[in-house]
Amino acid sequence: MAEATETRVAFVTGAARGLGRATAEALAADGFALFLVDVLEGPLEETRAALSARGVRCTAKVVDVSERAQCFGAIEAALATYGRLDVLCNVAGIVRFNHATEVPEAEWNRILAVNLSGPFWLCQAAIPHLIEAKGDIVNVCSQSALMGTPYIVPYSASKAGLVQLTKSLAMEYMDQPIRINAVAPGTMATTIGEGLSMPQDLDWAKVMRYQGQRPATPPEEVAAMIAFLVSPRAPSIHGAVMSVDGGVTAG
Repeated sequence: MAEATETRVAFVTGAARGLGRATAEALAADGFALFLVDVLEGPLEETRAALSARGVRCTAKVVDVSERAQCFGAIEAALATYGRLDVLCNVAGIVRFNHATEVPEAEWNRILAVNLSGPFWLCQAAIPHLIEAKGDIVNVCSQSALMGTPYIVPYSASKAGLVQLTKSLAMEYMDQPIRINAVAPGTMATTIGEGLSMPQDLDWAKVMRYQGQRPATPPEEVAAMIAFLVSPRAPSIHGAVMSVDGGVTAG
């Protein structure tokens, strides 16, 4: 194992683009060293190179978080690189649009594996080290975890599961020096939806009910909330789900 650095270390999934990259940038601005993972090798390397060019201590590894062995291996690699682990940010996620009765089995399994199983495997691997460091976990859920959303049933179910994963872990480790929280973004100005197909007979009146009246949230705003939650400014926030959705779930 590498000699432990005095700099706090953050492990960020989905770091190739969108909210994952914005989270890496926000934590870098707060002085963290970074261990970044994603399944997209090219964009992940672009993130690493851009941060490294700014003097950020940053390592990247291609990881499919749906596989338990890869999750455990990535946590071990982070520890081997830096000698410590202070923060785990589970940002990676995928969404697909479909009528509920037409969701293929493989699509259901893949969404649950990436959005729910992956964060759990990483938590399993990281928690002992985070307790040692008096560290933090932040899981990225969604407004779709807090309200009914048509045409993305597997995604909504996976994110609702992640809310309960967050709260249940928070209760299990209530007596340990670790804080476990979640953020629930609404519609964000990212590329997560690029290239996705939607049912041709989709009812837009149903969809617009959860779009909200305000513009899409820049990922940097959600990343700022994540950075706040893992900072010394939030010592009493534990087991919380912080909505960053422009008020969509308010009523």
